[in-house]
Amino acid sequence: MRIVIAEDSVLLRAGLEQLVAMVGHEVAASVGDAPALMAAVDAHRPDLVVTDVRMPPGHNDDGLRAAIALARAHPRTGILVLSQYVLGAAAAELLESRAEGVGYLLKDRVGDVDEFLGTLERVAAGGTVVDPEVVRRLLGRRRNRSVLERLTPREREVLELMARGRTNAAAAEALVVTEAAVAKHVSGIFTKLDLPVNPNDNRRVLAVLAYLAG
Repeated sequence: MRIVIAEDSVLLRAGLEQLVAMVGHEVAASVGDAPALMAAVDAHRPDLVVTDVRMPPGHNDDGLRAAIALARAHPRTGILVLSQYVLGAAAAELLESRAEGVGYLLKDRVGDVDEFLGTLERVAAGGTVVDPEVVRRLLGRRRNRSVLERLTPREREVLELMARGRTNAAAAEALVVTEAAVAKHVSGIFTKLDLPVNPNDNRRVLAVLAYLAG
């Protein structure tokens, strides 16, 4: 896939370039500020954008604001924010800007290269991956135990794996059950958490939010 990287740290940007190129992805552009990010995406129409939150010209939330604008202007481009910070309102705005193809990870919690590369591919393919710590901070650790108490122990295990960004197939492998069994549990989770089918909602993300709130 073709990737645009936006990171004002020269060393980290170079590291990301080498990492994605190592597994065969193309770095369409690599930039160090938000205006250059916007221009690069308009010019190259990549499959995925990986961007930091704080970068020039304002050194505030310029990268995150650019990500929000790109999520709306380029619905087929995956948007992954990789940052040291969680900027509450703006982060929530990004995650609410679309139902798929978006992610928000904290740099200091990325501990496995293969898992990170898998996250890039999931977001580019339309998946949603949110670091649980990001969601905890956004929700202010509010409690919602009464809803989660409706779930069976196996459903809670499946929901925990969903919160870690796992697909049904990956969850089935981790739990040593069939993918059909996981799909049945996911359906049960949606029912018990009162998440009906809605074309404007991503039920997996809403279920994860409910899990982390509890």
